[in-house]
Amino acid sequence: MDNKQKILIVDDEENICELVRLYIEKDGFDSVIANDGGEAVAKFNTEKPDLILLDIMLPIKDGWQVCREIRSQSNVPIIMLTAKGETFDKVLGLELGADDYVVKPFEPKELIARIRAVLRRSTAVVQDNISDDELRFDGLRINQSTYEVYIDDKKVEMPPKEFELLYFLAKNTNKVFTRDQLLDEIWGYEFFGDSRTVDVHIKRIREKLDGDDRAWALKTVWGVGYKFEVN
Repeated sequence: MDNKQKILIVDDEENICELVRLYIEKDGFDSVIANDGGEAVAKFNTEKPDLILLDIMLPIKDGWQVCREIRSQSNVPIIMLTAKGETFDKVLGLELGADDYVVKPFEPKELIARIRAVLRRSTAVVQDNISDDELRFDGLRINQSTYEVYIDDKKVEMPPKEFELLYFLAKNTNKVFTRDQLLDEIWGYEFFGDSRTVDVHIKRIREKLDGDDRAWALKTVWGVGYKFEVN
């Protein structure tokens, strides 16, 4: 039985796909290739990959749209590939639920390191889910085993990174964390983003949670960072 983890490589440049395939198969992974966004979604559904390497500039459907569609039904790890390296691209990709990004051209060793780091974090989350209980506050339920959030028993949709950020803060009530600490904890030490990534996610979580007149709040500690405050 083949227990290799499968990676879906999505890029419209066939030579890049073949190069990446060589890198990852040499490192012990299986691979599947898609050259446009429509094919990427189709192969995601049929091949059930363990991780997706997703280029942004794609025909049919771009990387943003593919990421959004996959995130609506799955928490499979996604690493965005971008030739631009612009902060806007990075933040938008992470905001849509991507787990990391790699700027092209990339070194093979860096790409493999990012893949393994994201897969490690994904596996750790699954293992944690087995034993962790649901967090409950005034009208708020955060269930790590199902990655679901409820306000007054109404389900609130959240991409994985928003959920993980909320869960981590809520699990450490009244403790203040800096943006860098949150980047390290949620995105990992291998992630080279900036603090605006945290701000974007906090803003989106707040928009989804009606914390007014509750016994809890997602608070900004000016000049320091954020905390989940419980009265």
